Amino acid sequence: MQQVAQSWLLYRLTHSALLLGGIGFASQIPIFLLGPIGGHIADRHSRRTILIATQSASMLLAIVLAFLTLTNRVLEWHLFVLAALLGIVNAFDIPARQAFLVEMVDRNDLMNAIALNSSMFNGARIVGPAVAGLIVAAIGEGWCFFANAVSYVAVIGGLLMMKLKRIAAAPAAGSALKNIAEGFRFAAHTAPVRALLVLIGVVSFTALPYTVLMPVFADRIFHSGARGLGILMGAAGAGALLGSIALATRSTLKGLGTWVAVACAAFGIALTAFSFSRNFVLSSILLLCAGMAMMVQMASSNTLIQSMVPDELRGRMMALYAMMFMGTGPFGALLAGSIAERIGAPLTVAAGGALTILAAIVFATRLPVLRGPARELILAQQAAAGEPQEPTTSVVPR
Repeated sequence: MQQVAQSWLLYRLTHSALLLGGIGFASQIPIFLLGPIGGHIADRHSRRTILIATQSASMLLAIVLAFLTLTNRVLEWHLFVLAALLGIVNAFDIPARQAFLVEMVDRNDLMNAIALNSSMFNGARIVGPAVAGLIVAAIGEGWCFFANAVSYVAVIGGLLMMKLKRIAAAPAAGSALKNIAEGFRFAAHTAPVRALLVLIGVVSFTALPYTVLMPVFADRIFHSGARGLGILMGAAGAGALLGSIALATRSTLKGLGTWVAVACAAFGIALTAFSFSRNFVLSSILLLCAGMAMMVQMASSNTLIQSMVPDELRGRMMALYAMMFMGTGPFGALLAGSIAERIGAPLTVAAGGALTILAAIVFATRLPVLRGPARELILAQQAAAGEPQEPTTSVVPR
C-alpha cells in the first residue's frame, strides 16, 4: 500500500516520470552500497535481533511519512529523504531476513519455505495495491502510510513470540572488510552462483524498472488514475502469487535451472507485449503473466543459491542476492525515468523486455556447463548439514 501511495503522491505533486525513476533510485541505491555490510552483520549477529531493530526503524519512518502527509506538510524532498532512509534500513533487513529462513525450517524444506514466503509477500501485493488505489481515491495517500505503520506491530510481535533453536553466530575472524571480500570471492569463483547473480542483476536493471513507470501508464495511456494504478500493480502481484504457489508444490531442485531460463524469457516477452497494449484488460493480464514469470525466476534463483552456499557465508550471499535483485534496480529506474522522458514509457518498457529475452537466451546456453558444478555444491552442503543425499538426478538444476 505504501509503495503505490508513495508513487502516486510523488506523481501527483510533480507529474514527472524522471522523478519517479529518481525516487526508485533513492530507495534502492543504499541496498547496493550497504548490502555487503548488512550481509556481514547477518553472519555475525543474531538475525532475529537484527530484524526486530530494522522493522522498528521501518515503522518509525512510516509514522513520519503518514504524519507529514496527513497534515499536508509533505514535500517532494521529504519523500526522497524518507525513501533513502528506508533503503538504508532494508540494506540490513533483507540479508538477515533471507538468511533467517534456515533458522525457521530444515534445509530440506528450504525451497518450499522460500516459495511460501514469496506467496505471503505477493498475496499482500495483490490486496495492497488494489486497496491503496481505493483509499487514495477516497481519502488520500496519508492513510495508506498510517496503515503500513500500524502493520509493523504485528511483525515485531511475531518475531518476539518465535521459539527457535539456538544457533551460535559465527566467531569473529578477521576484519569486516576481509569477511565481505570473502563473500565476493566465493560468488566470483563459483560459476553457478555467479551466473544466477549476473542474470538477476541484468533483469533487475533492464526489466524491473517498469514498476516505477506504472503511474505514467495509468495516467497518460489508460486514463484510469490511482484506481487503475492499483489494479495494474495488483495484477502483477497476483501473477507473482501464482508463481510462488507453483514453486511451493515442488519437492526437489530438479529442473529448477531450466525454470529460471524459461521464466526469464517469459518475463521479457510479457513486458514487451504489455508495452504495446492499449487495452486495460489485456494489459492487466500481461502484467499478471509478467509477475508470475518474474517471481518464478527470482525465487528459483534464491533457492538454488541458498542450496549451494555454506551456512557461514549465507548472510553475505543473500546480501549479494539483494544487491543484484534490488540494488541494481535504482540504476535501471533512474535510467528508465530519464529515457521515458525522451521516448515515452511504452518504448522504454519494450526495450527492457527485449534485453531480458536476450539475457535469458545467453543463460540457457550456459546451463549445460553449470549443471555439474551446481550438483557438486548442493551435495556438499547436504553432506555438511548431515542430511541424507538425494539421488543425483534430483538435485541437478537442469
